Amino acid sequence: MRTVFIVFICATVSCAADLRLGIIGTDTSHVTAFTKTLNDPTASDHVAGARVVVAYKGGSSDIESSRTRVDGYAQELQDKWGVKIVDSIAKICPEVDGILLESVDGRPHLAQMREAVACGKPVFVDKPLASTLDDARAIARVAKDAGVPWFSSSSLRFGEVQKLRGGNLEGAATWGPGPLEEHHQLDLSWYAIHPIEMLYTIMGTGCQEVTRMATADADVIVGRWSDGRIGTVRALRPYSSYGAVAFRKPEGKGNVTTQVVEESHVGYGELVREIERFMETKQPPVPNDETLEIFSFMDAAQRSKEAGGRPMTLR
Repeated sequence: MRTVFIVFICATVSCAADLRLGIIGTDTSHVTAFTKTLNDPTASDHVAGARVVVAYKGGSSDIESSRTRVDGYAQELQDKWGVKIVDSIAKICPEVDGILLESVDGRPHLAQMREAVACGKPVFVDKPLASTLDDARAIARVAKDAGVPWFSSSSLRFGEVQKLRGGNLEGAATWGPGPLEEHHQLDLSWYAIHPIEMLYTIMGTGCQEVTRMATADADVIVGRWSDGRIGTVRALRPYSSYGAVAFRKPEGKGNVTTQVVEESHVGYGELVREIERFMETKQPPVPNDETLEIFSFMDAAQRSKEAGGRPMTLR
């Protein structure tokens, strides 16, 4: 009896120690994938230490992929994972230790962030952080004024591209899907944010100038960094696999060396692990300044496209 009693108490304490997370926006497959990873201990990519317990549906009526999925994903969260569905963001606050802002549409993120920070809990903002550079900067100000830690990231940042970081880097090129969405002012933010974030994972911050060439089938965006390095993104339509190549300076005499990675299956386990760690430590795994520079990069690319491919400096 004594042994059984101790085991029961340990199990109870473990459950009680799990961080409680709330979701804003149930119109993306990320909400069910993240919830399975956190709430299902039998999942192959299970991340222990946190559970999704409550969600607010949200949704954007003028975006088909939001309008047609928001109710279905909310129902799955409720029926399969026991997630409580509430009718306002404010009702999430007392239920959680952290918030996942998941709305697939970047446009409402600023307004939703203003409500989310009132909870005083750390916030992960899924891609895209916003649909404009000004909104991205406003989100950062709102969080800073409220003293609320936040971060935003593509899952691709924590995949195979990690192998290309560091070393005697001369430049890099990445590629991936780049379908566009008419309602997003920064059109690259909708999906090309993934290969752009891969580029920044390799290159880091410091881009000064961007040039973009666009056709119906693809965009090629070239960035010039302050130290002379060049980074390139190829965004393909409608969809493609992801990949990256790093160019490294030779040691002494010799040719430039290259290292290539490809990502055919994009999982969420590593991103969810980083989110759980962030909710625990309040330390963003991706610096906020880097996320904002990524939006400055896309803003410059948008201006370059509108100017017929003329180089544009980052604002």
